[in-house]
Amino acid sequence: MAWNEPTPTRGTTVPKVSGSSGYLKTFVLMAGLIALLGIGGSMIGGAQGMVLFAAIGLVMNFVMYWFSDRIALATNGARPVTREELPEVYDIVERLTKKQGIPMPRIFLIPSETPNAFATGRNPEHAAVAVTEGILRILDRRQLEGVLAHELAHVKNRDILIATVAAGIAGLVGSLGHMIQWAGMFGSLGSRDGDGRDTNIFGALAWAILAPIMAMLIQLAVSRSREYAADASGAEMVGDPEPLAQALLSLENANAARPMEHAGPATAHLYIVNPLHGRSFASLLSTHPPVEERVKRLREMRPGVRHA
Repeated sequence: MAWNEPTPTRGTTVPKVSGSSGYLKTFVLMAGLIALLGIGGSMIGGAQGMVLFAAIGLVMNFVMYWFSDRIALATNGARPVTREELPEVYDIVERLTKKQGIPMPRIFLIPSETPNAFATGRNPEHAAVAVTEGILRILDRRQLEGVLAHELAHVKNRDILIATVAAGIAGLVGSLGHMIQWAGMFGSLGSRDGDGRDTNIFGALAWAILAPIMAMLIQLAVSRSREYAADASGAEMVGDPEPLAQALLSLENANAARPMEHAGPATAHLYIVNPLHGRSFASLLSTHPPVEERVKRLREMRPGVRHA
């Protein structure tokens, strides 16, 4: 399988970008999710309810963390490929992983003409990188290297774990909200909670309506924050932000014209660009930042470009 020959970039040095602000933002957002969950649990069962739902959250996150890679790969129809099948992809990934000091991930191919890629796995030692057939047709080698570096940045930064935990907590908040709404409909709120106190039915119902929406928005914000960080880290790996910027523009246009047939809301956040373009409500609340802003930030990383 061959790519168009890239135009090499000479003498480009990408300045280091500090990720501390991105991690601080992620920490604050994750704390907000946990706080929403704790408030909901306390409304149902006081301190005991808070502890119970925290325990349920931990169990759910452990299960999702342990099996998320298998679920994501199976859901998207990815199959493992050998070095003989995709030698160029193996060469790029092997060189980048050695440079970053991380283990070589498993390589998967998704049978889709829509160009896209994602990384998954519970940690760098159990990671996988999946590319579609379409991405191998439209990107040159240098652009593909930028995309693979972005995905390896997710692996190195353990963004898959962060995204999985955020999705698990947000899902639990949503489920708890539904439970409270049903309890309100059948009149089982407004009695007494686990500590013998009267529950506030109006406060509980308000939480049940608003908290799932807030949890979803926080989860999306976590996902967008990690995409920016992976763009910056991927550009640093390659040593030039321009190939990734060009790749993002090409992938965005292609996915807008032809959304991926295998992708769904549960795994859309994994892909390098949103694979759900044009699918009604899913396109309104994106797991990804605007590509135009991502490209702008990448190109501001070039030497001589003044940052805002």
